[in-house]
Amino acid sequence: MIVSIHQPAYMPWLGYFDRIARSDKFIYLDNVQFERNSFVNRNRIKTPTGPIWLTVPVRLEQHFNSTIADIEVDARKNWQRKHLRSIAQNYCRAPKFGVKFNQLAGFYERTVCSLADFCFSQLLFWVNELSITTEILRASTLPVDGHKSELILNLCKHLGATSYLSGPLGRNYLHVDEFTAAGIEVSYHDYVHPQYPQMHGDFIPAMGIVDYWMNCSEPMVFKQAARNLINIP
Repeated sequence: MIVSIHQPAYMPWLGYFDRIARSDKFIYLDNVQFERNSFVNRNRIKTPTGPIWLTVPVRLEQHFNSTIADIEVDARKNWQRKHLRSIAQNYCRAPKFGVKFNQLAGFYERTVCSLADFCFSQLLFWVNELSITTEILRASTLPVDGHKSELILNLCKHLGATSYLSGPLGRNYLHVDEFTAAGIEVSYHDYVHPQYPQMHGDFIPAMGIVDYWMNCSEPMVFKQAARNLINIP
């Protein structure tokens, strides 16, 4: 059984979803420390003048002692309207824009308190839109603890994983010998970004998932995700 694990992300990029699609189970790692200026609460969309950031404002009081699951969205700022306006302005000529925009708007019309809850509800929406059927679990609901490599290994052992599909940065901190001793093979997801029809000039990779979703009338990248195509070092 292949397990992959990743921190929450706002409108994640294509590689995030490709790794989920290549896994039997995915763990939404919301019980680790929030990092400032990361992709947890922000991502990019493409505009005629280049990429821009859309950021979910958060309350950072004592955030160094808080997990992502504890981080609150800053309700004092009217960010939902700003994000929807930016998406509408830059994707209004996209295929099926009206239908898709109305679907997306529903998330931004709700009261948002928890960053992790908001990103998780969007994640479930995106995987459904991309026809991904991988089981998704939240780390904060599992009776597992640890730090860095130890935490990842303990989560894999808890789920009975036989293989762990890591992001490429896992090469910098995973204790692979400990995974091997536990009977868990480690492989790395060295994602090769595909090109797709994209508005506003030359193709720019690694935009937030809304760019792919808006530009492509039928999402095909993930329906054919084959687990035997994983890049193993």
